Amino acid sequence: MGRALITDLYELNMAASYLRRDMTVPATFSLFVRELPPDRGFLVAAGIDDCLDYLESFHFDDEDLAWLAGHGFSPETIGAFREIRFTGDVEAVEEGRVVFAREPLLEITAPLPEAQLVETFLLNQVTFQTAIATKAVRCRLAAGQIELVDFALRRAHGVEAGVAVAKLSAMAGFVGTSNVEAARELGLTAAGTMAHSYIEAFPTERDAFLAFVEDMPPPYTFLVDTYDTLAGVEAAARVVEELDLWDRVAIRLDSGDLGELARAARAILDERGLGHVRIFVSGSLDEYVLERLVASGAPVDAAGVGTRFGTAADAPYVDSVYKLVEVGGRPVMKLSPTKETLPGAKQVWRREGKTDVLARRGEPGPEDAAGLLTPAMRRGNRLLERSTIARARARIEHDLSVLPAAAKRIRRPDSAAPVASRALEELTAATRTGDRPTGRQ
Repeated sequence: MGRALITDLYELNMAASYLRRDMTVPATFSLFVRELPPDRGFLVAAGIDDCLDYLESFHFDDEDLAWLAGHGFSPETIGAFREIRFTGDVEAVEEGRVVFAREPLLEITAPLPEAQLVETFLLNQVTFQTAIATKAVRCRLAAGQIELVDFALRRAHGVEAGVAVAKLSAMAGFVGTSNVEAARELGLTAAGTMAHSYIEAFPTERDAFLAFVEDMPPPYTFLVDTYDTLAGVEAAARVVEELDLWDRVAIRLDSGDLGELARAARAILDERGLGHVRIFVSGSLDEYVLERLVASGAPVDAAGVGTRFGTAADAPYVDSVYKLVEVGGRPVMKLSPTKETLPGAKQVWRREGKTDVLARRGEPGPEDAAGLLTPAMRRGNRLLERSTIARARARIEHDLSVLPAAAKRIRRPDSAAPVASRALEELTAATRTGDRPTGRQ
């Protein structure tokens, strides 16, 4: 499958018109986020590698073309679509870089029909993965020393999304995932224990705990809140003592006031000399709950984050757009109220500890600045190799280390929005006041 039909119909309509009129001049489109979601002081760029994979293999296969032929597209257009491939250039931010509003994550320069056709897929990948990567990093920031495990698969918006969430959680520093296929595919640690149904299937909690230890290798994490939580902690403690369990053993709290229950459970375990037994919590967790747990001093060692993380529940999308900024060498911009864009191909110059500079591509950057956008494709050939999870995580950690503390706050952060260079400001002013088509004859 060529995947060229994973698009909106209007992309095909526009491309067909461009091709019919031989409008194949180079065009530059910029993919960026207009404004940050609420409570976000930064974003973490993700989905770039999947976009490059798509561009490298972009084509219409016979099945695609047959469907289009049966839905009103002319033989001339079908013939043109049959030959089309992505032959353009891409400048891109690498996976895991911290970015801000108005900064391009991708810039595409290609013949106009090619650049238009790929819009929907690129937005789909970058929008979702950037929202989730940002949520994952915020959870990691809020959790402090608490280890995090991805529990999102059952509530993720599709199984492919579930694998992407597991990858993004690992990039953010999560220690494992419940998603077995993602663990196999990506080389992650699979994590999981038992459900309440397992406890209920046995006559008593003790019977369930004993059976689990007999049937499974460590780690052993006993789910203790099926009935009476503190009684469950006592039952788990007795099994740990009886079987002399020392290798990777924990209890799991999945409901109620997790902070108070963790304190009570820790007291029971410590009183029995079971300081090695860890406390794992789960149940409707996100960065806000994690922050409260840490602030309260709750003795929590690890946490599973699922629904609210895997759907980025408080901010499930970013305001991403893909806008034409130059066509045939002519800078263009949109002037719609609240949706004005900046013309021309761009670069983002970053100086650690200082505000980013949004500049025209090709203009010199400030002293000691590094360009955030890097050559990713040339003439349809990929230059930027696919990032490993480890490399993406290292980028995240580096960028966070130099990000102002105010931007990393979980609530009411300050965002370090970029400033435009003088050359970009001058181009914008000239483009805004220049002669533009009015639509009148």
